[in-house]
Formats: sequence, structure tokens, C-alpha cells
Amino acid sequence: MAGPGRVQATMSRRHFLMLVLVFTFALLGVWAGTRFLPASTQGVELPVVRGATVLPHPRVLPPFALQQSDGTELTPEELTGHWTVVFLGFTHCPDICPTTLGELAAAQKLWAALPDATRPRVLLVSADPERDSPAHLGRYAHAFHPDTLAATAPIPQLQEFVRSLSLVFAKVPGPSGAADDYTIDHSAALILLDPQARMAGVIQPPYDVKTLAEDLAALTKAAR
Repeated sequence: MAGPGRVQATMSRRHFLMLVLVFTFALLGVWAGTRFLPASTQGVELPVVRGATVLPHPRVLPPFALQQSDGTELTPEELTGHWTVVFLGFTHCPDICPTTLGELAAAQKLWAALPDATRPRVLLVSADPERDSPAHLGRYAHAFHPDTLAATAPIPQLQEFVRSLSLVFAKVPGPSGAADDYTIDHSAALILLDPQARMAGVIQPPYDVKTLAEDLAALTKAAR
């Protein structure tokens, strides 16, 4: 007979797979839309980008308030004026998160020549608020690049924000069954927010740093 830990892990996996299917169908809708409609933001026609799927009509996000590493709230108003690359992860992530943050940091270095007032931003959102305090999350993010924004929120608010971006995450118990023995399954896609803090595109892995940097630089210049 399977133990309670095994049953719980199996249920978590099934729940996560269902969420992934929802995310996949959402992305199919995004892809279908971009096949037939030109992409724009506030009436400005955007350039063709090579590594991202840009929505023809940016999605307005519901109000949100995440907790930043410096103790302040991260709201949509804080993100206006810049293109923002949102990555969902957590500090105990063994491979995908540090690899992706390293790639994003390389792109950030290529954006250094762009004006600070409009330079693209990277936002790391932790899907593990239980272990990732805002301060700890900030130290982790800034080890990759000092300009990276880092924020999280209690699970109910976090789930609402993540769902609005068509992303998913799920807590998966570890083999010991101990309360602190778990990992987080989460979407690996990057979400693009436009200068009005609306969901404007998706970048699927694997990422090419040069292409990502060039795409965001082109979008930034077009939205001026």
C-alpha cells in the first residue's frame, strides 16, 4: 500500500499536470491570435521579434500588490514606463531557476547602454513564500544582477497574480514527508509586461540570450 506521502505527491503531480494543460491551452490562444492580428501597444505598432510570442492586444492584469525585497509594495504603477520580463521561480530551485536568472543577467548586461528611464527590467517572483522571505529573495536575485526586482506574496494573492499571467505552480512533497522537505513545480516561461504593466507576450525556453536582449531592446525603442 502506498504511504500517505506517496499519495499526496501523486495528487500534487496530477493537480500540476491539470494546471499545465490549462496553461498550454492559454498559450495556444495567444499563438492563434498572433497569427492573424498585428501586435501593438497603445496604438504603437511593435516590431517583429524573433524569440517571443507577442499578444496582438495586451492583457490588462487585475490589481496586485507583491512584497518587494526592500519592504515596499510592487504594484502595476511601479512597473510602468518599462518593458518587464517576469520569471516565476524560487531560491531552493536546483537548476532551472539559477540557469534562467544567469541568462537574464547576461541580457541585462547587454541593456546597460539603454537609458535608465526606459531600460527593460527583470522581475523574479517567488512561488515559495514559505521559505523565501522578501529580504532573502532579494539577496538571491541580486547575486545574479543588482538591478533584478524580486517580490513574492502570501499564497492566495500569489496564486491570483500568477494565474493572471497564465502561469502555474504547485508544492510537491519530498520523499521524507517532512514539512520542510518539498520542492516547487512551476512554469518556466518568461512573461513580458509592456510599459503599461499589461501582459504583452510570452517567451518559451530554451532562451537565446542575444535574441532575448535584442527583442527587448527593439520593443523598448518602439514604445518610446
